[in-house]
Amino acid sequence: MKRVAILISGGGSNMVRLVEDMRAGGIAGEPVLVLSNKADAGGLAKAEAFGVPTTVIDHKGFPDRAAFDAAVSDALDAVKPDLICLAGFMRILTPAFTARWGDRMLNIHPSLLPLFKGLHTHRQALSAGVAVHGCTVHKVTADLDDGPILGQAVVPVLNDDTEATLAARVLTQEHLLYPAVVRKICADEPGQIALSAV
Repeated sequence: MKRVAILISGGGSNMVRLVEDMRAGGIAGEPVLVLSNKADAGGLAKAEAFGVPTTVIDHKGFPDRAAFDAAVSDALDAVKPDLICLAGFMRILTPAFTARWGDRMLNIHPSLLPLFKGLHTHRQALSAGVAVHGCTVHKVTADLDDGPILGQAVVPVLNDDTEATLAARVLTQEHLLYPAVVRKICADEPGQIALSAV
């Protein structure tokens, strides 16, 4: 069983799906930590309800990103994760952190990378007039929303879509894609995952 740490900043819906899949035996992993940079992150209570250990490291209490990342590294060292899943963790990580953990760190991003990096991806997609949108699971590197792609899920962009309706459709696919990719990694299976709701 792989030891899985999950980093969140908010409600943690992708974290919940990963933990549910581990507990159901889909992912051959054990959630050993849910860490948040925000004490009021809704996902913390959800993790605690699963019986998963949680910790908060508030980025506002550190003088710079390097000091914050060092504290996060210390917390990860304590649980010895085989895999780290960023699930709505809204912090840009330092090169030193990604060099240390990047070979075992994943992120899910709400666009079909390399399109629409950064924030407000659904707004970017609507502004660009694309016919399809989606989400990507990728390995984390020092470059923002970069790194080898491990899986993507595609959804149609409808004529009457708003940011909210498009985001909801993409989130449904995130909840399918992230566990599917983590299942393959924890089973040491090669290859990418491709899902489509088109």
